Amino acid sequence: MTSAPAPDRTPTGDDLIKVWFRFVPREGWLPYDTEGLWATRLSADTARVANAPFLQDGVSEGETVRFVTDDDGLHWATGRVEPSGNCTIRVLSVPDGPLGHSAQAVHAKLAPFGLGGEVFSKDFPLVALTVPADADHGRIKALLIRGREEGWWHFEASCVTDAWRAA
Repeated sequence: MTSAPAPDRTPTGDDLIKVWFRFVPREGWLPYDTEGLWATRLSADTARVANAPFLQDGVSEGETVRFVTDDDGLHWATGRVEPSGNCTIRVLSVPDGPLGHSAQAVHAKLAPFGLGGEVFSKDFPLVALTVPADADHGRIKALLIRGREEGWWHFEASCVTDAWRAA
């Protein structure tokens, strides 16, 4: 089992735990099969995700997930209990494109929307963004598409809502 590195930004708060997700790695992509996300414990077997996932699809910051705790004390996600309404979008700058190999440039382009996000690593500037439920999905999606067309970045929507799909 190969785990993705933990995000640089550790949320703070009481009852903070790491909830682990298992998945099948994608061919030609990062070689990890688990990812740990920070979460606030809500009960003995539920927690609210506190950061954007880099690799796990189908979950977004703010969602409530159910977990089981194994004999080693690790908390493994078993499913989503309540959606947050947020979306997770991943953006990777094109190294020889106008933004270069820069996560900061990606953040700067998307800054007008006030999106929170994290960077996978300095060497691999994959940005995981949380798009809030009340954000302007249409304008964000238009900018992401424009950036892809102009060679700024590649992006994928890993957890989306009906509002995102309709935009």
